[in-house]
Amino acid sequence: MMIDLWNQLIGPFAEFAFMRRALVATLALSVSAAPLGVFLTLRRMSLLGDAISHAVLPGVAVAYMLAGLSLTAMATGGVISGMLAAGLAGLISRFTTLKEDASLAAIYLVALALGVTLLSRHGTQLDLLHILFGSALGVDESGLLLVAGVASVSLVALAALYRGLVLETFDPTFLAASGHKGWVWQQAFLMLVVINLVAGFQTLGTLMAVGLMMLPAVSARLWHETLSAQLINASAQAALASAAGLLLSYHLDTPSGPTIIGCAGALYALSLLVSPGGWMPRVLKRPHRVG
Repeated sequence: MMIDLWNQLIGPFAEFAFMRRALVATLALSVSAAPLGVFLTLRRMSLLGDAISHAVLPGVAVAYMLAGLSLTAMATGGVISGMLAAGLAGLISRFTTLKEDASLAAIYLVALALGVTLLSRHGTQLDLLHILFGSALGVDESGLLLVAGVASVSLVALAALYRGLVLETFDPTFLAASGHKGWVWQQAFLMLVVINLVAGFQTLGTLMAVGLMMLPAVSARLWHETLSAQLINASAQAALASAAGLLLSYHLDTPSGPTIIGCAGALYALSLLVSPGGWMPRVLKRPHRVG
């Protein structure tokens, strides 16, 4: 019994280097991307992560056309494309009557269409699927170094920005009265979101990377009211979904990225049912009529 359990849960990671690399990469993303998702939900910008994850695709596609499957080139192109999309959405909302969420929706749809078109014309079907949906089990040493580097930088930057980011999220008026410019904190935060989404595109793909950022964050809000607890819970759920998704992908021979996001979705569904903010506790707290 114990031997079978070891072979099922630990054996793949102990035996295969590609499984260990995939696990380290997804765990690194879990501790860096999921806390950013918590701030996105608190700032009512949940769809921003999805919009930016699509907006990085044209930059990745152009870099692929120029340098092939160069991870450094595609990451650089993705960061530039994502920041341009976020900046353009801000300019549109400032100089027109459109709100930023509406302009972002328009930009990410155009960016997605452009990126897919470029990749379809200049790459193979396999390259297109790899960039759109990723392959956590195919992470090499350079990819692992990129993800680990981004996660390290993100954690240090988030710790440095934490106080200002919390003030800008909950009390922007006080932050402005203290002599700080709120847009500086927002742009720094958006940069962290972009680089994490770009780091995640190799393991989860440009379409799936946002899932590990947002699903655990949304789920964590159902469990806790305090910010610190939400940050820890989101990272823990993302890590659990990553490990479970990799194991299921290995044993069932399913795509690793969608399987990981599917596990995160299962944890979200469980949270909807049994968490303090979920359905069952609310039903049990309802007063029962007598007679």
